[in-house]
Amino acid sequence: MSGSTDVARASRIATFATLGALGVTQDLIHACVPALEGADPELLAEESLCLVSTATARSVEVGLEDASAGLSAASACLLDLPFMYREYLVGGAIIAQSAPELADAHGEVEQRLARKQSFYGVHLPQGQFPGRRLLEDKMALWMGRISPPGLPDLPVVRLERLGLVDVLSTHLRLVLAYTKKVQADD
Repeated sequence: MSGSTDVARASRIATFATLGALGVTQDLIHACVPALEGADPELLAEESLCLVSTATARSVEVGLEDASAGLSAASACLLDLPFMYREYLVGGAIIAQSAPELADAHGEVEQRLARKQSFYGVHLPQGQFPGRRLLEDKMALWMGRISPPGLPDLPVVRLERLGLVDVLSTHLRLVLAYTKKVQADD
């Protein structure tokens, strides 16, 4: 494969996976907001995007198991998604409000996102597809991290009741299939 072909394929994979990751993150958030009364919306958004972007990157990695470094860049792009999305939101707020002070907390937020990405990176090992069983275990951790204290049921019960493992699992299988298809295209 030529370098330009790899770049084009990596771009297609990253774009497809990013669209899906943002959509699934929104789906998870919308399901959790009414179910987790008193949940911190910023925490919910950050944790959810870090979980989904990491899981999506792992799906792409598996789909590109024998790929060149150019194609593997698609996975790296997905791991950067929470940081880029935050940049986008802050930039939009600064432009809309002419409020440059919004950028002041940038370093603190970036450190917080890095800790969350690291947490999910450890729990979703590189090069391993996050299958249903793994998602059940790791999404229970996510549910515990986003839930306000004092809820009457366990995170695993809330996760099962909301059916969120199926939402993320479907996304990851779709991204894996698309990645393999793009890689196989001549």
